Amino acid sequence: MPPVSDSGLLAEYRIGVGDTLQINVWRNPELSLAVPVRPDGKISMPLIGDIPAADLTATQLSNNIVQSLTTYVRNPQVTVIVTNPSSSDFQRRVRITGAVNSPQSIPYREGMTVLDLVLLAGGTNIYASPNKARLYRKIDGVVKVYPIRLDDLINDGKIDTNYLLQPSDIVTVPERAF
Repeated sequence: MPPVSDSGLLAEYRIGVGDTLQINVWRNPELSLAVPVRPDGKISMPLIGDIPAADLTATQLSNNIVQSLTTYVRNPQVTVIVTNPSSSDFQRRVRITGAVNSPQSIPYREGMTVLDLVLLAGGTNIYASPNKARLYRKIDGVVKVYPIRLDDLINDGKIDTNYLLQPSDIVTVPERAF
């Protein structure tokens, strides 16, 4: 998962499967093209064939294309632009699961909180144990777990666990034991 700054912005966008790229080779219009990233993570280009693109930055891919083209083109100048970052929508979703009325996976929006996500999921159901809810957040490759006291938040207005969400956060609401 790409690193996310405190503002929720990606520190550096990495190309993903399904993204559409515009590749421009200066003074070589026959080599310039718009191309999707295939499910195998590669793109196809004239002269060089298949080249890996997924999980690279636009700059890294540009450098790789330059290296591959030097055999055919003198001093190639290559620009890679992500024109349709469709993979980022999936990477930047927030999710809520468990004992809620409508489990959801929705696009992240700046300023979204735990309460916003719970309300979008239609609230907790009758089987929920709302004060045992958890927020799972991956930070530097390690999953951190934060307790959420939903009952206190919703019924008593105690907002200390109404965390601001970040892309890829998961909120789970367990069922209570009977």
